[in-house]
Amino acid sequence: MLKSIVPALAIALAAASPAFAQTDPWAAKPYVELTHPEWSKDAVLYQINTRQFTPEGTFRAAEAQLPRLKALGVDIVWLMPIHPIGKENRKGGLGSPYSVQDYFGVNPEFGTLADLKHFVDAAHAQGLRVILDLVANHTAWDNQLAKQHPDWYEKDWQGNFRPTPWWDWSDVIDLDWRQPGVRKHVGEAMEYWVREVGIDGYRADVAGYVPLDFWETERARLEAIRPVFMLAEWKSSELTRRAFDGVYSWDWHVLIKSIAKGQADATALYGYYAENESAWPREAMRLTYIENHDSNAWEGTTSENFGPALPAFVALSFTGEGLPMIHNGQEACNERRLAFFEKDPIDWSGAKDCAMGSLLRDLIAFRKVNPVLANGQWGARMTKVENDKPQQLFAWVRQDGNNKVVGLFNLSGQPVTAKLSDGLAAGSYREFGSGKTVAIGAGDTVTLPAWGYRLLAHGGN
Repeated sequence: MLKSIVPALAIALAAASPAFAQTDPWAAKPYVELTHPEWSKDAVLYQINTRQFTPEGTFRAAEAQLPRLKALGVDIVWLMPIHPIGKENRKGGLGSPYSVQDYFGVNPEFGTLADLKHFVDAAHAQGLRVILDLVANHTAWDNQLAKQHPDWYEKDWQGNFRPTPWWDWSDVIDLDWRQPGVRKHVGEAMEYWVREVGIDGYRADVAGYVPLDFWETERARLEAIRPVFMLAEWKSSELTRRAFDGVYSWDWHVLIKSIAKGQADATALYGYYAENESAWPREAMRLTYIENHDSNAWEGTTSENFGPALPAFVALSFTGEGLPMIHNGQEACNERRLAFFEKDPIDWSGAKDCAMGSLLRDLIAFRKVNPVLANGQWGARMTKVENDKPQQLFAWVRQDGNNKVVGLFNLSGQPVTAKLSDGLAAGSYREFGSGKTVAIGAGDTVTLPAWGYRLLAHGGN
């Protein structure tokens, strides 16, 4: 009898306290507990493959390009892994940058530690931020940790080191994240580059293969040094709670390729944006990328070629909800996949005649003057504009206060004439590209060519 009375008495006493009376157990609690750095508000990322970015393939040569990136409008420069590359079981002649031999070292192929520091300082002088690519899931076979601490690694059924299971990543072996020493070593390395070199955060390779509690612990430790930006190569919302500012939008990337190849229509994006609004925290930044180091968009006649659809999807990546990124060479109309294990410099000779470069610059400028297009919680939600040709016309509005942007995208290979079924898009605007004044009324009809798009803005900075 006493056992049943004691809990009830405790609840009654707690309920009578002022603190309990002021607490609503059903009140919504903030999900995201981290704070995004202020400089990530409308940031655009730029990925650099140091080996291929310049003919020299060095930090010093890449540094000379920073003023050009600044002029393009880039804010955050992401350097692919900068560490020494393993030689044991190496792939190709130079190996993969994701086969890390030493978390505290610099790949001599790219230069010295002093060269890297100089690059970071030069970027900061331009007002740019620098994040490094972190490979925490695995190391090279000949990383000294494998000899010094073999117990820090996962083993196969025979008790041998093993690559990441199922993948063909034969040049790496997986760390065992149950071992405190692994967490301490990688965590201290992350803190070293932030504290000693002055980098501004990390892009985490296959972040979901590493326990979430490590990322959350390490984010707090990095924040004790300085505000950082963290991007996860992963796809789940829980990573954005205490660890990462942004995550990949793999689903978006796959969907737009399907639409470009005629395998799906514009309504295929509805599920993505419905989930984005209903299942993801408002603060989360989801990377809407066209291409990166392992998925190039412009590949001649290969299946991943966007063809005439490319400008429209680039424009959508910069104006719809998402965190936009430019892959090095994209602004020069690079049309081939870069070799991954060999030296294969980007051909910049076509940059002057490449319309993509000016489009990217103009889209970034358009984002900067329209706050509703900002990242995460700073930007406005996309609201669907109803129309009578939804399989072709993907239409939306982003609005907050006096600033309003209308996006009209014909995501098909055929011209479209569509009637806007509601008055959401109604208003007077200035058109992106032409600068013309445009008026739209409720129920108006819009016409767009194949893969055509229009961006209309009112208000803004």
